[in-house]
Amino acid sequence: MGKKRIYGYEMAEPATYSLLKEFAAQNRKKPTEAESVLWNCLRGNFYGIHFRRQHVIGPFIADFVCLSHKLIIELDGGYHQLPDQQVSDQERTEWLEAKGFKVIRFSNADITSNTDKVLTAIKTYLIKEQLIDYNE
Repeated sequence: MGKKRIYGYEMAEPATYSLLKEFAAQNRKKPTEAESVLWNCLRGNFYGIHFRRQHVIGPFIADFVCLSHKLIIELDGGYHQLPDQQVSDQERTEWLEAKGFKVIRFSNADITSNTDKVLTAIKTYLIKEQLIDYNE
């Protein structure tokens, strides 16, 4: 038997899904500069990996997710440096990782000022996890 396909809606909480889905749609219509920059790099198929943006998973909206490889890329704006937000981000990461996802975080500043470094870090992770070939 082949690998079981994971559908995003299967990971959503039914009680909050419609509200989160609407919020995610609004976020896609008005992305931050960093989200736009990274999405322009990931869209299509980044090294053969298909990403979705602003995707509902459980009680959260992931900035970018590859469901088939359970990889989430989160972008952190300045407010993520606040102590309360750091605690919230850690709890979110732990919840997602308990569901089998790997969460990688980058600051918005890294995306906008050093995009190549971020893309190299993502590619390095994909190679390390043997999700893409080293020579791609």
